[in-house]
Amino acid sequence: MRILLTGTSGQLGHALLQTLDSIGTVIVPERRTMDLSQPEQLRQVIRTIQPDLIVNPAAYTAVDKAESEPELAHTINATAPAVMAEEAKKLGAALIHYSTDYVFDGSKCDAAGNLLPYAEQDPTAPINVYGQTKLAGEQAIRQSGCRHLIFRTSWVYSLFGKNFLLTMLRLAKEREELNIVNDQWGAPTSAGWLAEASASIIAQIIHAADQDQWWEQHQGLYHMTPQGKTSWCGFTQEIMAQAGKLALFSKTAPVVTGIPASQYPTPARRPVNSCLDTHLLAQHFGLAIPTWQAVLENCLQRQPQNNHHSGKYN
Repeated sequence: MRILLTGTSGQLGHALLQTLDSIGTVIVPERRTMDLSQPEQLRQVIRTIQPDLIVNPAAYTAVDKAESEPELAHTINATAPAVMAEEAKKLGAALIHYSTDYVFDGSKCDAAGNLLPYAEQDPTAPINVYGQTKLAGEQAIRQSGCRHLIFRTSWVYSLFGKNFLLTMLRLAKEREELNIVNDQWGAPTSAGWLAEASASIIAQIIHAADQDQWWEQHQGLYHMTPQGKTSWCGFTQEIMAQAGKLALFSKTAPVVTGIPASQYPTPARRPVNSCLDTHLLAQHFGLAIPTWQAVLENCLQRQPQNNHHSGKYN
């Protein structure tokens, strides 16, 4: 299977490159030859490569910056996936695309005010430009008629690139106390786990006896996060506890104090509730969904304890 993979400079694309390499021929064009802000260039690349599968983790993910760059965010998050879907349909290829919890407004709860996880069929109502553009990308793919899987995820982190986990590990060696938002809820999701779950599903596609029947049964939208929920503050506390056990920093871990999001204003509004229901993912693909704590532990255990090259945790 010829797999065209985008976004390998990002944390999810980087992880996918490592996992997909063993199950197919992965083609990764240089960014200068396949820039997602240039849709017609992208179209020509797809027509030249003629992949069997396009895997698109690439996105404009600067949530706050998107508020002042809505056109660029829309081009990368909506127009580019639309082009991928159109070309996949013409080639008879398939598209796997990654989306976000930010397509929801974060208000789902029961009568008592307890947060409820969002199911795939729940109404969308994004409250920032990033969420709006990602939703537009989803809609374009679904309307294209191409074979597709769309995976919505949340709070992605890894040991590569720039993300919340690496920021907290860096701050842990610089500060005695960390004030972290404690009134936004979700499931932290490692890029490595996302990539492994995706690879498992792609392997199912490759080995399906009847491709048409497989797509007929499985095509669509799925939520892909670990089990459970926490706040950013709770996530940070767990990072400190697990990193301490693994001796990823030598000093005493900082005190982590919860604060309301109102004390940390940002240009883009964030949903209070980013929890996603993953029952459909487990049911359709037979995946065992681990807890977010287990996923974090697995991620951190892959970090060399004396990483003098990066200097991040010493």
